[in-house]
Amino acid sequence: MKSSKKITRREFLAASGGSVVSIGLPGVFVKLMDAGNRAVAAQLRPDGRPRIPPGQHAVKALPNMGGGQPDENVPGWRLKITGDVENPMTFMISELMELEQIDLICDVHCVTGWTLLDSRWRGISMKTIMNLVKVKESAGFIILKAPGIYTSSIPLAEALKDNVMLAYGFNDRKLPRAHGAPLRALIPDRYFYKSVKWLKDIKFSAVDEPGYYETSGYSNSADPWKEERFD
Repeated sequence: MKSSKKITRREFLAASGGSVVSIGLPGVFVKLMDAGNRAVAAQLRPDGRPRIPPGQHAVKALPNMGGGQPDENVPGWRLKITGDVENPMTFMISELMELEQIDLICDVHCVTGWTLLDSRWRGISMKTIMNLVKVKESAGFIILKAPGIYTSSIPLAEALKDNVMLAYGFNDRKLPRAHGAPLRALIPDRYFYKSVKWLKDIKFSAVDEPGYYETSGYSNSADPWKEERFD
C-alpha cells in the first residue's frame, strides 16, 4: 500500500546505505538576484507556459543534490534495456557514443524549489534508443533504474518528446560524476527526481512502477507548472 510519508534526504540515504541518488531538501544554493529572477519569470516558453514554474527560483549553477556515487568505474559501465521490446540490448558507454548525438539547451526544475536556466547537455535522444530496441505496442511506461534501490518512471508519451535524452555531457564538458556520470536520464518537463542519475537499466512496461520517492509521498506525474510536488 502506498505510503503518504514524505521521506527526508537523511532517511532516504540511511535506508539505501548511501548507494543511490538523493533529490535532497531545500538547502544552500546560489540564487539569482530577485530583480533578475523576476525578469526571467516574466518570460514565456514556446508553449506559452512561464519559464520559471510556480514556487521555483532561478539559480546560477546546477546544485549537487547528493547521493552516494557508485563504485563501478566508467569503462565497466553497462546500460541494459529490457521489458516490452523486440530487441533487448545492452550498451557500453563507448557504444552509446557511436549513436546519433544531440545537443540540448533547456531549463531544469527541482522539486526542492530551484530552476537552472539554459543548461547545456549532450547525449542520445530517448527516441533513438526506442527505435533500436523496437518498443512493443503493449508498452506504456518507461522504468528508469540507478544502482541500488532508486528508480523512477515516466509515461511513454513523455519519453517521445524531443527534449528527453540520455545525457553524458554537461555544459560542454563530460558530465561530472556527482551529477550522474557516466549516464543520466534528462526529462526537463518533469521535476528533476525523474531524471535518474547513474542510469543502469531502462525497462519498458505495460504497467507503471512508481519509483522510490513516488511511493513515499512525492508526485508520480511531477509536473512543475502544476506544482505536483506531493500526492
